[in-house]
Amino acid sequence: MYEIDTSSPVLVTGATGYVAGWIVKVLLEAGVTVHAAVRDPSQTEKCRHLDEIAASAPGEIKYFKADLLDEGTYAEAMAGCSVVFHTASPFVIDVNDPQSELVDPAKLGTRNVLAQAGETPSVRRVVVTSSCAAIYGDNADIESTASGVFTEDDWNTTSSLTHNPYSYSKTEAEKEAWKIAGSQSQWELVTINPSLVMGPGLNPNATSESFNMIMQMGDGSQKRGTPDAGVGVVDVRDLAEAHVGAAYTPGATGRYIISAHDTTLLEMAATLLPKYGNDYPIPRRLLPKWLIWLVAPMVAPGITRKIVSRNFGYPWRGDSSRSVLELGVTYRPLAETMNDFFQQMVDSGRFGSS
Repeated sequence: MYEIDTSSPVLVTGATGYVAGWIVKVLLEAGVTVHAAVRDPSQTEKCRHLDEIAASAPGEIKYFKADLLDEGTYAEAMAGCSVVFHTASPFVIDVNDPQSELVDPAKLGTRNVLAQAGETPSVRRVVVTSSCAAIYGDNADIESTASGVFTEDDWNTTSSLTHNPYSYSKTEAEKEAWKIAGSQSQWELVTINPSLVMGPGLNPNATSESFNMIMQMGDGSQKRGTPDAGVGVVDVRDLAEAHVGAAYTPGATGRYIISAHDTTLLEMAATLLPKYGNDYPIPRRLLPKWLIWLVAPMVAPGITRKIVSRNFGYPWRGDSSRSVLELGVTYRPLAETMNDFFQQMVDSGRFGSS
């Protein structure tokens, strides 16, 4: 459906990140020269998994020092690039200062990267990693959608600095991206809006909320049960392919929901039971909503009673048909995603001994 252009380099911001690593892998294996923007290239341990891929791939990786909040910091890294993948943005739920820890890096970082794109004549397309968090704030928002399904036409209007600040930061960042894109005509913007990203990391010791979630399914944190939470899930490897498709598909435009499965936390855990159920305390039942509402503020920082009220007990449904029809994305089974991810945790010793 598309052909990857290897004649010019591309920039990947936050290149050592969970999603970015797989994007870099796809590009290197296609023969692309990747300009990897990282906070500190001298920390070679953080780049080792990318170096190992580059060593046996036809593509080449070059590292550049850059910081989301430093204006002009991406100039050298972006020089000569035809495509910019902007993936760098914090994914944490429990923060002390949402403005400085979430909104500023997400929004100002997007502004800095896209402003630099406008000053770099070689850039023709910018692919921004947004999120379904910019489409909805709470599962209860599904009741106000046009057809009972979240689509690319929906925007998150219910999050704020005090309620779902992570979702608010992703919304503000994507709005900023479209505002900047609309003020120029040199490059095209495509945004990728994944649901919950799961699946193995290229760096097995990475940290993100995704790793925390798979850990909690095996370390005993949820042995008494799991909340009745509807979620969309996508495999990180399929998400990487979607990014590359967004970069090189000639007619790609607008927003793309990237989501493979409308599921629940309990259904996700159930895919692990056949292989791991005898050895690990994987959750097998739902916790009552009233109980979670009662204890959440005391045992789960960042999970307020309002979040419990507006999310647990509601389904999640998203329409990702545009990604299949226009970007050619194929999605792998949920059990494959979950089992590959869990096995990585086992192999890397994250659970200790079972």
